[in-house]
Amino acid sequence: MTTHPTPPPGTTVRPAELDDAEAVCALLNEIDVLEIGRPDTSLTELEADLRHPEVDLERDSWLLFDGDRLVGYGLLWDDSGHERIDMDQYTLPDRQRAASHLFDLMESRAVERAALNGASRAVVHMHLNIEPTTDVDALRGRGWHPVRRYNVLTRPLSAAADPVPAAPPGVTLRACAAEQDRRRAHALLQASFADHFDFQPRTYEQWLDDIGADRADWSLVWIAHVDGIGDAAVVRTHDNRASSGWIGNLGVLREARGRGLGGHLLRHSFGHYAALGRDRIGLGVDTDNRSGALALYEGHGMTLDFAVDTWELTLPVPARGTARAASVG
Repeated sequence: MTTHPTPPPGTTVRPAELDDAEAVCALLNEIDVLEIGRPDTSLTELEADLRHPEVDLERDSWLLFDGDRLVGYGLLWDDSGHERIDMDQYTLPDRQRAASHLFDLMESRAVERAALNGASRAVVHMHLNIEPTTDVDALRGRGWHPVRRYNVLTRPLSAAADPVPAAPPGVTLRACAAEQDRRRAHALLQASFADHFDFQPRTYEQWLDDIGADRADWSLVWIAHVDGIGDAAVVRTHDNRASSGWIGNLGVLREARGRGLGGHLLRHSFGHYAALGRDRIGLGVDTDNRSGALALYEGHGMTLDFAVDTWELTLPVPARGTARAASVG
């Protein structure tokens, strides 16, 4: 593995600040255009990432500049409280040596955070488009490898073709207007996703931070109540993406599966967003999900837009006292 302890000439790195959100969003949308043909990054979601209380911007974020031009961005966070560390890293394709320097800094910080958790190793995860601007050969040379694939599916919408459906017998839907319903939505998602790949348990307060709840439209989150079972399913959607409405999570409790709840929540989302004037809706799905989610979505007319791989890197944590903090170089 080749490391770059200093940035290339003319290149500088500094931590991100909240005031950088628009510039970072513009960079990510520039990369979106290169990877999927359109801008797809929401400023609202990016701001939520930068404001997340578990991210120390001074030590867990990086902006890479060539002169005055922003050409790379990195963010690192820790949901597990142990060895699992997550990161995002985006660099324009003609800046790969600078990207390698950014990886050096971020991997070092991942080891440091795992060490602070008392873990003996850092297991770092990062999502990349299957045709990324990142040099995947260089990434493999650093020890990274893909471990999971997610498909982003989309579906066209129209008010004529997608009316809001009537609920099945014994099923009622309600939006999460009240605090107790928001807590119930959290509990349902935690329970229904507990056995999924990469699931990390989150408290209610942590979940609110994860989703940027202070700016969330709770009328776009619906709980399904089933007679004889109780609250059994939930779908969380949001309407802050430029290109489409978005289904962030759809979860059905194990004991309530096979009753058509997932399909009904999908069709309800389709109808609601069509009534809002949206002509497209999307979501992401784990292609190895054993609950049948991919088949469910495809059966309701959703088709592949693009795919994303989860890449993994495992790094040892040095003996206590020898770990070095990552600097911005």
